[in-house]
Amino acid sequence: MKNSIIILFIVTSLTGFSQEAEYNVSSYQTEGTKAPNTHYIGEAWLNALIRNDTELGYNITKATFKANSTLDWHKHSTAQVLIIVDGEAYYQERGKEPIILKEGDVIKCEKDTEHWHSSTKHSDVTYLALYGGGTPTLWTEVLTKEYYDRIAKKLKSN
Repeated sequence: MKNSIIILFIVTSLTGFSQEAEYNVSSYQTEGTKAPNTHYIGEAWLNALIRNDTELGYNITKATFKANSTLDWHKHSTAQVLIIVDGEAYYQERGKEPIILKEGDVIKCEKDTEHWHSSTKHSDVTYLALYGGGTPTLWTEVLTKEYYDRIAKKLKSN
């Protein structure tokens, strides 16, 4: 009985010294929420890991696009960095040839550069997007399914 009281006293004392859960911890491993089909065709999930953090000055979003999904042409008022975490993506800047990005690739798109990026025809893609948080994305043109299919065919034959 005496040992039980001592153990109870120790456990009770330790809980008073333990840290309280005051940290804002998120996980990039969660899928996020399904994005509304506003500026893309297909299936996409977004997980805002860091959003509008004025001290950092940028956002970090994890995006997952299912295979054969398109994303419209757009640009940002700040540079954007894409880190391909899993799968393959198409990436193209206006006036340049499209490329395939693969797991481990990192690419920087300069501010005010019109571009698009999405999954490839046969592979899902998950990437982290780092970009400034002050001004929303400017959507410039719909990327048609026909254009996307032409890019897929072109890149497959290379």
